Amino acid sequence: MPESVNRRLFLLGGAGAVAVAAGAAGLTRAGASEGAGLAQPLGEVFTLGVASGEPTATGIVLWTRLAVDPVAENGLGGMPGRAVPVQWQLSKNEQFTKIVRAGNAVATPDSAHSVHVEVEGLAPGTEYFYRFRSGKAVSRVGRTRTAPALGTLGALTMCFASCAHYGEGYFTAYRRLAEDHPDLVLHLGDYQYEYASKAKDVRKVLGPETVELADYRLRHGQYKTDADLQLAHATAPWLVVFDDHETENNWAGEVPEAGSQTPRGPAFMARRKAAFQAYYENMPLRRSAKPHGSDIQLYRRLNWGSLATFHMLDTRQYRDDQACGDGVKAGCDERLNPTRSITGERQEKWLVDGFHSSRARWDVLGQQVFFSQIDLTPGAAEGYNMDAWDGYQANRDRIASAMGNSRVRNGVVLTGDVHRHWAAEIKETYGSPDSKGVGTEFITTSITSGKDGDDGTNQAVLDENPHVKFHKNRRGYVRTKFTAGELRADYRIVPFVSKPDAAAETAASFVVEDRSPALHRA
Repeated sequence: MPESVNRRLFLLGGAGAVAVAAGAAGLTRAGASEGAGLAQPLGEVFTLGVASGEPTATGIVLWTRLAVDPVAENGLGGMPGRAVPVQWQLSKNEQFTKIVRAGNAVATPDSAHSVHVEVEGLAPGTEYFYRFRSGKAVSRVGRTRTAPALGTLGALTMCFASCAHYGEGYFTAYRRLAEDHPDLVLHLGDYQYEYASKAKDVRKVLGPETVELADYRLRHGQYKTDADLQLAHATAPWLVVFDDHETENNWAGEVPEAGSQTPRGPAFMARRKAAFQAYYENMPLRRSAKPHGSDIQLYRRLNWGSLATFHMLDTRQYRDDQACGDGVKAGCDERLNPTRSITGERQEKWLVDGFHSSRARWDVLGQQVFFSQIDLTPGAAEGYNMDAWDGYQANRDRIASAMGNSRVRNGVVLTGDVHRHWAAEIKETYGSPDSKGVGTEFITTSITSGKDGDDGTNQAVLDENPHVKFHKNRRGYVRTKFTAGELRADYRIVPFVSKPDAAAETAASFVVEDRSPALHRA
């Protein structure tokens, strides 16, 4: 690993007061008067780390959440029932001798003392460092960067991940992701899980199954105490979308999971409201994503210069209920109903309009569930996952057709959810092996969900689906590099998560060439 990367990981890995002591002293002096209103010293309040997100060419979101007791049962982090002032700084170097922006924020009880600072007026394509102070406490240092200006191609290293169950293993893959020093991180859902602790869990999950706001806040608080997760947040800006477990397994629109302890109707909508509120409080999202009751605006578009446009989707909030029940089903004609939607009509139109107006080299969908068709039942019978796009075939086929018959030059779908690494070629239709290729799909395995996994190849499913080119049942993430001429995807895995500190290796690599929607094994 380059010395500069090692040094930055060291700096990011410790509290800002230790890592850059001289600069931290300057922050304390500069903000002393703002902290004078504290009724009493709170001690260490940056126990949940720092994060940044939503980078544009001129702006970024900086996040933290104050907590002196991150796992307090009421979900409020042991904080007092009053507003607490917070100062922040943004600098061009880790020593904070080149500060370009600074300001004050207020952390309030009604937002669980979270802080979302939207900084504007920054230089495009520039690396920055940031930190917070409250009272005498100084946060760790975070690294972030703005997106390049439109018209810029260049290169982008981006990692994406999903499915981190605290109880099912250690978050080592997040640390290995941070060591790749990405410019951007996408998290594609299941950032946390709703379940109470189970007897066979690797690590103890605190609190009951998450139903009330206090439950969700406590669960996010426990996750955020993880050092590997904190490092991954502090290393690069994140773009996030949720899937199901941030609320409840396999929920669909206003419908809870089959057999849920929360009945359909007002009770489930109250649970959804609580989950969305806690999710916003704990993610580096813009104010435009702040929930309104049980609704949240999460689908959005972000440009990385002219190299890539990221279309971040919400495949939970607007979907119809799963056809024929959850899980893998055979002979379910309802999944073919042309009116069924996983995106909702408005989001589908927004996405297709974006395809037709695209000027990017790569159009990238950041989303939650398997997009390509995949028959999971070897042999003559066909079995499809009703929770994935296969349960909403017409909706999927319309989007795939638009991807292949619009201004999209290179269509790429990034996916989480299934706790396995997969790679697939997207066809306009799947009735014939000669169907037109319109894009490629990269599916990341989980950070921990499913525990250690195994080395099985699932060859029978691969044989059943010739457009699916790869499968691996280990934990990890995907590292990508976008350039004007190609996209490279490295499937990173760790051999175990039942113990900490596993090394990472690359299980397979694929290259997609410009204007050629096919996977080439590297």
